[in-house]
Amino acid sequence: AVTMPLQPAFLATVNATQTNIALGTDVRIKFATEIFDNNADFTVSTGDGQGGDGSNLTAQFTAPVTGKYQLNLMLRLQDIDAASAYYIVSIHTSNRLYRFIFDPDFGQDAGYWSSSLALLVDMDTSDTAFVSVVQHSGTAQTDVDNSAEYTTFSGYLVA
Repeated sequence: AVTMPLQPAFLATVNATQTNIALGTDVRIKFATEIFDNNADFTVSTGDGQGGDGSNLTAQFTAPVTGKYQLNLMLRLQDIDAASAYYIVSIHTSNRLYRFIFDPDFGQDAGYWSSSLALLVDMDTSDTAFVSVVQHSGTAQTDVDNSAEYTTFSGYLVA
């Protein structure tokens, strides 16, 4: 067995509910708590997580070296609006966009909806990866759940 303490690997969770996500735009998920970050390559969300100065950072992973990375997402949404045409959950990388779409027409609003993505992606040195969700239409009532056991983003260098 070989342990490499600086091998890029991270696991981040949310620490607060993102309420009433905006309609029609990619809303970045505010992963604000690191469970671990072996090589300090993950930047947690601070402030409102929408970018800007150093006190208002977005949650994202930055690849320290070129390689293949396994990225994993678990995302639980609350108060899904059945009137929305669709929702899209995405992992954005500098090289590609990976998306999962679902139609929430359940006949009524759903209390909870979980999505997950597990991807092997190519990333170059300094490429970034982050997570977003978009609600196409309807009422801006959907929240990103604040439970660490339901909403996580993780990744590690594979090769």
